[in-house]
Amino acid sequence: MSSTVLSGNHKDQQMSALEETRTSLCDQFASVSGSDSAVAQCYLAENEWDMERALNSFFEAHMDSVFDVEDAEETKDHVPGNKRKGVNSSDTADTSGTKKKFKTDKVDCIDLTAEEPTCSSSVNLKKSPAESGVTESDAEDSKLSIISWNVDGLDTLSLAERARGLCSYLALYTPDVVFLQELIPTYIQYLKKRAVSYLFVEGSDDGYFTAIMLKKSRVKLLGSEIISYPTTQMLRNLLVAQVIFSSKKLYLMTSHLESCKNQSEERMKQLRVILQKIKEVPEDATVIFAGDTNLRDTEVVKVGGLPPGVCDVWEQLGKLEHCRYTWDTKANSNKTVPYISRCRFDRIFLRSAKTGPGVAPDHMALVGMEKLDCGRYTSDHWGIYCTFNT
Repeated sequence: MSSTVLSGNHKDQQMSALEETRTSLCDQFASVSGSDSAVAQCYLAENEWDMERALNSFFEAHMDSVFDVEDAEETKDHVPGNKRKGVNSSDTADTSGTKKKFKTDKVDCIDLTAEEPTCSSSVNLKKSPAESGVTESDAEDSKLSIISWNVDGLDTLSLAERARGLCSYLALYTPDVVFLQELIPTYIQYLKKRAVSYLFVEGSDDGYFTAIMLKKSRVKLLGSEIISYPTTQMLRNLLVAQVIFSSKKLYLMTSHLESCKNQSEERMKQLRVILQKIKEVPEDATVIFAGDTNLRDTEVVKVGGLPPGVCDVWEQLGKLEHCRYTWDTKANSNKTVPYISRCRFDRIFLRSAKTGPGVAPDHMALVGMEKLDCGRYTSDHWGIYCTFNT
């Protein structure tokens, strides 16, 4: 009798543990995919509770048609002899209503990053260096400029218009390097068609992933690698690109560390991988890491802080208050959450070359803080624009 009771208790404990595990998996799936627990349970159950398979299945089902309407409109616009609103196969209209000519081929590549912004976003953008009295050639020759941004590609609401918003900022700031997180295949395909002056280095080609964009005229790619995080449950990794900029060796790194408060231990493991990789970079090269770290300051302290010679650029520049919060539900309404959360999730780390000419942070600002015509922001994160003296 007692053995039967013990056996029943053991089964109850097993079922309870299984239920707890699956509930946790559903929570993680919902967080990564932006769906709810019912959708999470459906996809996980269909894929034998394998997180990676379930997420890939979700993305394939939901993301392929995100830009279908816009692509159809572009195809319609570029059919020879077809005119719509005064636009023909070799013209496109800028914001002033004038037309600019582009060479047309079987596939049209419009480089929005070499133009004035042409997207339909009524954003009040900041002044360019030329408008501030600094000549463009001087600014470009003396500084390295970057943008780092979690573009929230998993949120499909107004995604095409938000992608155009990103192109608008790239057109204004013309950064030498762009670090992007939370991309999906359709989003990066869209960018590749419009930012043809950039070379793309991708952290994956399915699901959701990171990428580094390099301005071809300014940055030369030598090589790249993807470093896995062994225990990630959210498909995260570290993307590294070795480049030459202005005769200087740079290692550019980006990552999207594990999300959610309850993933602190995994996030700290991933931070240790990043810091170890930075330490391994040759002393004659500079390292710039930029990405969505999801870090809390206490977690940086728990891993022993940043190594000697590595600085947090925001701290190095004096902890500018207007650049403190890159995830701010008080100011950014893209996510309708019932609470206010203001965090510095997006960070930039710098380790200047220890031998030869170094690199020093010069300026930092947040971008993407203006609403688009669709009534939403480019992302639920603000982007970081940063320049360095080289």
